[in-house]
Amino acid sequence: MIVHPIDYRYGTPEMKRIWSEDSKIKRMVRVEFCLLKALSEFGYFSMNSKDVKKRMLMVTPDEVRRIEDEIKHDIMALVKAITSKLDEDTARWVHFGATSNDIIDTATATQLRDALKVLECKIRRLLKLLIHKAEEYKGVVCLGRTHGQPALPTTYGFRFALWASEVARHYQRLKEIRERLIVGQMSGAVGTQASFGEKGMEIEKRVMELLNLKPAVISSQIIPRDIYCEYLEFLANLSTTLEKIATNFRILQRAEVGEVMERFGKKQVGSSTMPHKRNPIDSENICGLARVVRGFVEPQHQSSILWEERDLTNSSAERITLVESSVLVDHILTKMIKVVESLSLDMEAIKRNLEQQKQLNLSEAVMIELTKRGVGRQSAHEILRESAMKAYERKLSLFEALKDNEEVKKYISSDELKELLKAENYLGTAKKRVEIVVQSIRELLS
Repeated sequence: MIVHPIDYRYGTPEMKRIWSEDSKIKRMVRVEFCLLKALSEFGYFSMNSKDVKKRMLMVTPDEVRRIEDEIKHDIMALVKAITSKLDEDTARWVHFGATSNDIIDTATATQLRDALKVLECKIRRLLKLLIHKAEEYKGVVCLGRTHGQPALPTTYGFRFALWASEVARHYQRLKEIRERLIVGQMSGAVGTQASFGEKGMEIEKRVMELLNLKPAVISSQIIPRDIYCEYLEFLANLSTTLEKIATNFRILQRAEVGEVMERFGKKQVGSSTMPHKRNPIDSENICGLARVVRGFVEPQHQSSILWEERDLTNSSAERITLVESSVLVDHILTKMIKVVESLSLDMEAIKRNLEQQKQLNLSEAVMIELTKRGVGRQSAHEILRESAMKAYERKLSLFEALKDNEEVKKYISSDELKELLKAENYLGTAKKRVEIVVQSIRELLS
């Protein structure tokens, strides 16, 4: 019985494969094999590595699950399944010196490593798309909005550069957390490596080398959970940025604005009852699932608060938090790439929305010029405020409201006023800042 939407609706095959139960079991078999190999290298016993590995790979997830149903312990079920495939002399050393989380947490480290590779590749793809859009639209002047109301002009390139800059910081964070996140352990019960004696740290180091991992500096039977918290916080932070971008796409696609449009397939249906609808469903999907991802942060923090050396309260929660957050973030990241790739801008609507303001959104430009020419800044502000209110009431353009103002005429001619009230003349360093962001991200990705 399939009950979770991840099984049939959300997630990509590549990320699901990493976090599937079959993958986890196979990875734990790999950890157990590397422990056996390390023990043989340190003289505990001798084995034919090639033959042992071949036999251990015969262990199936279904076999492990059947044994677990009987004995109610996942790692001992794994151990039993492995030992059933080996000769007696080798089987007696399976899981020697290890505790359950040596196997579980180290296998999880390999999953986290592979998950970060998938996410890194897709973040890079998204960044390239965003800076491409930033360059393409850096000269497309549009109406800026604050509080949802008309503000100074900006450019669409500036918007894309802003989003790209935010995503670039997540790319840097991913690289920074990898060093702390991808660690395994072979520490034994309570973390002291007592079962290995003086060779404990050397054995642990060798097991991690075989798995291409680093050993944790210290662990008390389990990997310290602040590491997993950092991973969840990274995913939550990334998903929040994706929701922010998607929210803006949704706002800009509203019929009253109509500047941006998500791709809509030829046979796509927008509504079961309103045939005309073209809803931004991908952006809405991103927003909804990002909220779910952020909800996993608190359970993961709670899973860090364990009794003394450890308890088991983290285990059940982490079977959900680590898996679902990884799958869902990969899903919405993939979805965002598709949205940005196919996004279209309506240049006529952008121009229309800007012109409909009748230059009122450029009041600051006139105020600043008056100040430069001798009017006190606060006095200039009041002149423009009164003129703007007059324009609103009489449905005038700002030029019409200002052209006969005696105070304004003392300092600014009619022709100069016209130039001041052109949106393209009041963009400040917008284009230059886009260029700086694009260049810095290209260097980051190189």
